[in-house]
Amino acid sequence: MTHLFVGWVAGLPAELPRRDRALLVAASVSPDIDGLPVLLDFVRHHSSDSMEFWSNFHHSLHNIVFVVAVSLACMALAKRRHITAGLAFIVVNLHYLCDIAGSRGPDGYHWPIPYLMPFSNKWQLAVPWQWELNAWPNVLIAAVLMTLTIYYAWRRGYSPVGLFSKRADRVFIEMLRKRFGDARKGV
Repeated sequence: MTHLFVGWVAGLPAELPRRDRALLVAASVSPDIDGLPVLLDFVRHHSSDSMEFWSNFHHSLHNIVFVVAVSLACMALAKRRHITAGLAFIVVNLHYLCDIAGSRGPDGYHWPIPYLMPFSNKWQLAVPWQWELNAWPNVLIAAVLMTLTIYYAWRRGYSPVGLFSKRADRVFIEMLRKRFGDARKGV
């Protein structure tokens, strides 16, 4: 969920159109599609005891080639092409940074990021102090990003909810403005 909010908050200063905001959110979560092989593990073994596919493929898309591919895809689809592509490049790399800093598993394994793959396997990004996925820094980062998202939703009149339903977004914004006052009129 934190990756989603990274993508959303990254686009706020540029006041992008709805489509471009959606592209940034998609870009920010896109590296984790390489985690989908976990479904094959569950189907194959009917348990979480053996995670062969997930272990082999998770973080396989966490590399510079994927960053460039996502950025180019955003450029092709966006209305504000260059800004959206540049921000997509940033949010995908922020996804990697978040994973490097805060995704240690309960078994203590540090997930390295093979940033130069498929060109080289020599440079693996990792830190020895990586905190666990449920550690307080991750909770704090998520809370700050959610707070910024709610604040800007109240101020600007749109939120990530609008990426899925314009009607639900209107209801959410109305609820915020009933609770905190109408930002357009001043508090």
